[in-house]
Amino acid sequence: MNIRFWGDSALLVEVQDFRAARQLREMLLALAFTGIRELVPGYRSLLIEADPLTVDLAELARRLPQLTQQSMLLPAPRQQEIEVIYDGEDLEAVARATGLAVQEVIRRHAAAHYTVAFLGFAPGFPYLVGLDTTLRVPRLKTPRTRVPAGSVAIAGEFTGIYPQATPGGWRLLGHTDTCLFNPAQAPPALLAPGDRVRFRVRA
Repeated sequence: MNIRFWGDSALLVEVQDFRAARQLREMLLALAFTGIRELVPGYRSLLIEADPLTVDLAELARRLPQLTQQSMLLPAPRQQEIEVIYDGEDLEAVARATGLAVQEVIRRHAAAHYTVAFLGFAPGFPYLVGLDTTLRVPRLKTPRTRVPAGSVAIAGEFTGIYPQATPGGWRLLGHTDTCLFNPAQAPPALLAPGDRVRFRVRA
């Protein structure tokens, strides 16, 4: 564990992987520290934002390694199913790059069991781990200026879903009509770190 002060109101805690980040986040939530404003997990980190007038960040940094030694039962992950139409404009290119038939790319992508590692890039954008290793392809060399909302895409070891229309360089496999982010709802993001996700093929 590596802990760095992030300005005067936050700590950046670097950990082994997203599972360790989630465990630390859940532990801090359970302990309900007064003054902690937000806990933002990354792939191998947790950003702890706090009120510096309420929280002694140096003392918290000192205690964090001790907290990680405690055993804690994490809440059961939520199960989410998302319907996908596999009509993405990169589908055939991914098939050529992997040496698989288009239908086999679809089958393998939909058959995997995914976990939300963290949210990032855009509000509600989930980075999903669990992608079949045969489907790992690099990002586009030149990102698109606009990727439609709901696009289901892959890049490297991740699958993601674009909640809004934004620029992006991931390979598009299909799209979903599921709303990933709605600021009028609480919480606004459909998915959260630790959620389990399955894709269901829609004809």
